[in-house]
Parts: sequence; C-alpha cells; structure tokens
Amino acid sequence: MFEEEKSFIESKIRAYLQTQEINEATIEFRQIPFSGEWGMAVPLFPVAAGEARTGKRVIVPKRAQELAEGIKAHLRDDLGGFSHAEAVNGYLNLYFDTAAYAQRVVDTVLDQGADYGRTPDRDQTVMVEYSQPNTHKAFHVGHLRNVILGGSVCRILEFAGYEVIRANYLGDIGLHVVKWMWNYLKHHAGETPDEDRTHWMNQIYAEADQLFQDPENEAEVRALYARWNQRDPEIVELWKQTRQWSLEGFEQIYDQLDESFDRIYFESGVEDPGARLVEGLIEAGIAQDERPDGPVFIDLDQIAGTEDEYRVLVVLRSDGSSLYATKDLPLAIQKFEEYDLDQSIYVIDVRQSLYLKQIFKTLEILGYEWADKLYHLAYELVNLPGNVTMASREGTVVLFDDLVKEATQRARAIVQEKNPELGEETKHAIAEAVALGALKYTMLSRDNTKVVTFDWDAALDFNGQAAPYIQYAHVRAGSILRKAGQECPSDAAFPEQLEKTEVDLIELMTRLPAEVVRAAAEYRPLVIANLSFELARAFNDFYNTCQVLNAEPAVRAYRLRLVAAAQQVIATSLDLLGIKAPSVM
Repeated sequence: MFEEEKSFIESKIRAYLQTQEINEATIEFRQIPFSGEWGMAVPLFPVAAGEARTGKRVIVPKRAQELAEGIKAHLRDDLGGFSHAEAVNGYLNLYFDTAAYAQRVVDTVLDQGADYGRTPDRDQTVMVEYSQPNTHKAFHVGHLRNVILGGSVCRILEFAGYEVIRANYLGDIGLHVVKWMWNYLKHHAGETPDEDRTHWMNQIYAEADQLFQDPENEAEVRALYARWNQRDPEIVELWKQTRQWSLEGFEQIYDQLDESFDRIYFESGVEDPGARLVEGLIEAGIAQDERPDGPVFIDLDQIAGTEDEYRVLVVLRSDGSSLYATKDLPLAIQKFEEYDLDQSIYVIDVRQSLYLKQIFKTLEILGYEWADKLYHLAYELVNLPGNVTMASREGTVVLFDDLVKEATQRARAIVQEKNPELGEETKHAIAEAVALGALKYTMLSRDNTKVVTFDWDAALDFNGQAAPYIQYAHVRAGSILRKAGQECPSDAAFPEQLEKTEVDLIELMTRLPAEVVRAAAEYRPLVIANLSFELARAFNDFYNTCQVLNAEPAVRAYRLRLVAAAQQVIATSLDLLGIKAPSVM
C-alpha cells in the first residue's frame, strides 16, 4: 500500500542526497502510529552513519537532522500524496490526510479482497517437511502440533510470495511395523479396518507392544523381522496392504485438518541409499567402523575442530541395522536432487535439536553447498489437563480423533446454546469449525519453543484470546452486512475526524502485509495469531461503540465499507492459521 507515494518520495530524497555527494544510501519507510494523523517516517541516521564510515567527520545525530531538514526544504510542497512533512530528531516525517488515508486503506482491502497483504512472487522455493507420523501407529496430539505448525508456516510462506513444497516423511519400516504385522498374523488374520482406521491400527499396535514383553513372543517377532529383511514375498505383500490402511487413516485426518502434501517420502525408500552412503563415508575415512563390537560413527567434533559442540553421530548399529541418521542423510540429498530449493525446513520437536545439528554438519562436511539452507523449526510438547503427556505405548496415547470429538461435543453445546434454531447439519459443521479452530489457535498462539498445556475453557472462550472469539468477530461483521439488506456501498468518503475505535481498527488492518512478511521470515505463525486476536478485539470495540445500521446515510456508508474490510482481514488472518471463518455461530 502507498507504494507510489513512497517511490515518489524516495526519488526526491535520492536527488537531494546526490547534491550532498551521497550516491548510495538505504531509504527505509516506517509507519508512524496514529496520533491525530497517520504518517510514515524516514530515518536519516543510517545515511549519516554511512558518511561517517567513509571517513567524513560528522556527528551522526546532528548530521541526520541536517539531512532531514535539507530534504524537507527540497520537497517544498511537492509531497506526492502526503499532506505535510516535518524534520524531527533525525527523521523525515511525512503525514497523510486522515480521511484520504482511511479511505485508501479500506478501498485497497476491498479491491484486493483475499489477496490483500499478499506479497508478489519472490522466485524462491521452500520445502517444509512436517507431520512425519509412523505408519501402523496412532496419530496423537503430539503429532497435532507438528502438522498444525507446519501447515500454517506453509500458508504464510505462500502468502509471502514463496513457492512452497509440502513434504511428509513417513516411518513405514522398523521394529514397530514388524510387531504390528506379527500381532495381526497371530491374532487378527483376515480382519480389515473399520471406518476409523487410525483407532483400529493403534489398538493392534498397543496390543502387540504389550505382548512383545513376553520373551517367547519377542522371539517370534524377531523371526518375522528376519523374514522381512529377506524380503519374504508374503511379508512384503502384507506390509504393503497394512501400510496402505495407515495411509488411508492419515488421509482422513489430513482432510479434516485441511492439509495436503505435494511430496511423500518413506523411510523404506531411503534405507538402501543410506546403507550405500554409510559405506562411502567409511571408505572416505569420515566414518569409523567398529563393527561387530561397536557401531559406525562420525566424530564430528574431531573433524570440525570443535569441543563438545557436535559430538558423535552414529550412522549404523553394530549389527548393521539402520538408524534415523542412516536415512535422513540420503533423504536430504534426494530433496535437493529433485528440487531447486532455497530453503529446506524440518518441523521436528525440540528434543531433536542436537541430532539435526549433527545431520546438517555432516552434510556440510560432505561438501554439499546447500547444507546452509537446512533449517530446524523446533517446537515443544503438548500437555493435556492434569499434565498428561503423550505416550505411544500401552494404549495410553491420546488420539487425535478422540481430542477432536471431545472438542466438537463441547463446541456443539455452545452453538446449541447460542443458535438452537439452526439445522442439525449446520450445527455440526459450525461445531467442527469451532473445535478445530480452538485446537489450532491453542497450538499457534504460543511460541513454538514453549510447552502448550491444553485447557478446554481457554481454548473455547468466546470472550478471550481464543479462536472462537476471533471467529465470532467475523460472524458479527457478516451479520451487520446481511442486516444492511443491500450490497456494500461501492464508494464512501471518510470524515477527517474518526472515532478512536475506527482509527484502531484501520491501523491494525494496515499491519497485515508487514506482519505476513515478518511471520514468514521468522517462521512464526504466532505473529499472525496475535494480529488476528487484536483485529477481533478492535472490531468488537468498534461494534460496541459505533452505530452502523442506524447511523446517518453518509456515516452508514463508510462504516459498512469499514465492516466489510475488517471482516476480510480477519478472514485472511484466520486462513493463514488454517482456521475456518464461519458465517454463523
């Protein structure tokens, strides 16, 4: 917004700086918070400091003020859309006419619609690897934070102009899979999953894990593992079929969360390349092979000349079986062979920080120039009320489906109370949107690196910092527009004197483009989560203090457009978080 005005002023500033023999300078525009009028500030300190670095004898603050005054005089009355200018404390402050600014903001939002705040294409490609569940196991609440965080980061990056490749890396091999197949063959042969595939798969896994404690059963599982390693056709066929059941269960969950993936990777697909890579590491003298008495490992600190920073990375067990590292190294290589990536982001919990640091360092040692494009987006765990943490054994895991069902039941009770006249199908759709929104916002409105303790009352609060509060602001805006009984006025002039709540709402709407850029640069949906709440609160303050439908015609017209613009920006901010903006609640 206001790109033409900024471009015009920048050209004038550069013309003046050339008269001062300053040919290179960074010109930055900062928004001035409303204090009677809106404006933008251009700091001249960086320019003055640049002069000092060339050896010119200047007192930076004094020189910055001189430059600001000189530019103001150079501009005279030719301000290109700004109403007036000031030179204050080393800043050139440029102000807008209040009515023109407010109208420009609202007009821009309504003209651009869902694209307001979107950044032009940057011609950069980012892969985000997230979700990463294990097949033949449950999809639990611990997975939920991962997929919600990764999905929102993808939405924000796309909105900020990046081409995004959504990747998912599934653990489809290993002891957990063999245990599941053993239990299936011994106790459930011929059974097929019901509609709730993840529950069914988890029940068989939890049962298998318990039975595995018996030494006789463990011996049978190990024997089956040997058949798997020999690629027994019967076992391979069973593995393919049961893996597909897992994938179908995951797909149901992803559909519910409104998530999809462009590229699916499997552990089974990189196991053999990993084994070959390890042999190459041994031959190159990078890895030390102590089999059969010890593992194959890389002493990263010794190679890097560091002390206790990277430690030792084990890349193969003493029995020759693979580890995560055996497969993560070739997976990273495959990603960059398949795609021309500017960044590869791993959404993985914070407990894997050292491990990923080791993986990235190993790839750097191997000479891959893109190793510095790898980034670990870490997140902390999720606790439920009573400090219940997630567990994947003994059936104690809190399943995603169970959590969503409880959230939906709680949300439905609220919808029933607020709108009992709605049809049952509509109530269910709204309850699910509110429930999923509550879950997602709870995860995204906390810093990634802080533990989330889930609280039902806080998550479903229609009056606090929660998704239902923000969704309800969107509903209120839509209700006003419906009651207006006509299309939103195509044009309306804003007055010079605006109510404080109008000013606050307009100012927050202007922040969306910059906050999207910041959230994308920092990989922090929290930035958008905070803005969405502030927007909702500002809209509710406006709703409670300013008449819209009963205002005089001229006021009614501009306020209807303000309501429509606010509803659009709230909807966009929710969409960036992966949260639906319902029309009724």
